Amino acid sequence: MKEMSLPAKTENLQTVIDFVTDELESFACPLKARLQIELAVEEIFVNIARYAYRPEVGEATVRCAVDKEPLQVVIQFLDQGKPYNPLTKKDADTSLPAEEREIGGLGILLVKKSMDSIDYEYQDGKNILTIKKNA
Repeated sequence: MKEMSLPAKTENLQTVIDFVTDELESFACPLKARLQIELAVEEIFVNIARYAYRPEVGEATVRCAVDKEPLQVVIQFLDQGKPYNPLTKKDADTSLPAEEREIGGLGILLVKKSMDSIDYEYQDGKNILTIKKNA
C-alpha cells in the first residue's frame, strides 16, 4: 500500500488527488471508476482539512492500494483530529428542496453511493476511513 502524509489543508487537495490518480492510471483503472474515486477522495480530504483539527492544522495520511485481478482500489484516510465517524450521520434527505435541507451530509452520501464499501474505525488515537471500489 503506497502512502503519503501531508498537512490537512485544502490547498494540498490536488497533491492528494494526483497521488491517487497516478496509482489508478498505472493500473489502467476505467475512467468512470477513476472519476468516482477522485470525487470521493476530494470529499473526504476536504472534510478532514476543514474539520478534523479545527482551528489548528494537523497531518493527514492517505494510503492507496490497487489489486489487479479483479481490479479493486482501497484508499484509507488517517488523521489524529477529533474522533468523528461520518457514517453515523443521517443521510441527507435529497427528496426535500435544497432550501429545506439541513446543511451538510451530501458529500458523504455521494461517497456512500459511489463506493462499494466505506468503513470507519477509531484506533490508537486516529480516525481511519477506508473506501473500496471495484472497477
